[in-house]
Amino acid sequence: MLQTLYDYFWWERLWLPVNLTWADLEDRDGRVYAKASDLYITLPLALLFLIVRYFFELYVATPLAALLNIKEKTRLRAPPNPTLEHFYQTSGKQPKQAEVELLSRQSGLSGRQVERWFRRRRNQDRPSLLKKFREASWRFTFYLIAFIAGMAVIVDKPWFYDMKKVWEGYPIQSTIPSQYWYYMIELSFYWSLLFSIASDVKRKDFKEQIIHHVATIILISFSWFANYIRAGTLIMALHDSSDYLLESAKMFNYAGWKNTCNNIFIVFAIVFIITRLVILPFWILHCTVVYPLELYPAFFGYYFFNSMMGVLQLLHVFWAYFILRMAHKFITGKLVEDERSDPEETESSEGEEAIAGGGAKSRPLANGHPVGHPVVSNNHHYQTCSSCPQSHLLQSQRRWSGYHRCPLLWLKSGRWWASGWSHFPPRFLCCWTVLRHPGKQKSEKKEE
Repeated sequence: MLQTLYDYFWWERLWLPVNLTWADLEDRDGRVYAKASDLYITLPLALLFLIVRYFFELYVATPLAALLNIKEKTRLRAPPNPTLEHFYQTSGKQPKQAEVELLSRQSGLSGRQVERWFRRRRNQDRPSLLKKFREASWRFTFYLIAFIAGMAVIVDKPWFYDMKKVWEGYPIQSTIPSQYWYYMIELSFYWSLLFSIASDVKRKDFKEQIIHHVATIILISFSWFANYIRAGTLIMALHDSSDYLLESAKMFNYAGWKNTCNNIFIVFAIVFIITRLVILPFWILHCTVVYPLELYPAFFGYYFFNSMMGVLQLLHVFWAYFILRMAHKFITGKLVEDERSDPEETESSEGEEAIAGGGAKSRPLANGHPVGHPVVSNNHHYQTCSSCPQSHLLQSQRRWSGYHRCPLLWLKSGRWWASGWSHFPPRFLCCWTVLRHPGKQKSEKKEE
């Protein structure tokens, strides 16, 4: 049974044009041809890539991040709670209001405490800035080297300038060592990306990334044993031409160099559109769809290869939409992050902040204040009027220390007499008015 499936899978009519067999691609007269067995080495090479990546991130990317002042961030961790943890793991990471109320009764916490717990728990699962930088620097290094190597492989070949020569003598086209290693390294790298995708930074296009990696592995493998090598080298070099720009933009973004990031991203967007939406469909795809039919009737391998190319092209259109949208925001001056990433949630609504690595250790919080500082009860501290948003109160609250940490306590302490009303932030006056004279604003509204 297995032998029958094996024979059917490698049937010449599936992968080769009519009247050609695998015997035509056997090595002879000093000419070496691509064989499927050559691809076995890519799996151990993929594991080697993972090892090299580990040491690269440890001894190259991490010191570079420190040089750029990118530090590990210590987040406020969610306290152990079996009830909330079970819901988080089984039912969802963002409970609805009704679920929050139910969990509040089950866990004995208030609704606000439940929401805070889930916010902290979600942040625990989010990758740190340092992790993102390490990953981007590794991919930048590979894509840049791969692009330079790919151009060195194809720039002196006649089919780089005349697409029709891609199919001269097909499939009796011998391979050269540079093509062999270019293929093996590219395929091994994409295997390593697929192996590590579960531990890498997860973005909103996670499923599309998996589809892309699988389609790329299939295309590279098929183009090797079906001897589509000339077309394959062109496609791989074309893809690498823009990827290193994207990763470098990410690195500068994580380092806080926003202007440099924006400028590189604009260049990346231009290169991506030209290569993926112009050159690839109108030159490369035209070369793989039209020219082979001038030599041979269509066969399964022809349809299979171009179908996988169509899948990649759809992904390119999908990503181009996000790229153009982000480029438009950069040009118009709107600061945005990678739209495929989930931004980290802050706890500003409770007046809490994670402490950057190397800073003071986190302390217990009471009503949004570190223990040891004066606090007021939530019932009074969070009363604000419509003209004084709560967020304004909290923004200044974080800038003050001691009594100044809370403007209401500052007033009650009597310290405002020393500095005078002119030094008191105007946006807090309305809050104090509401607390001292709760009926005053209502009477003023009635008079209006």
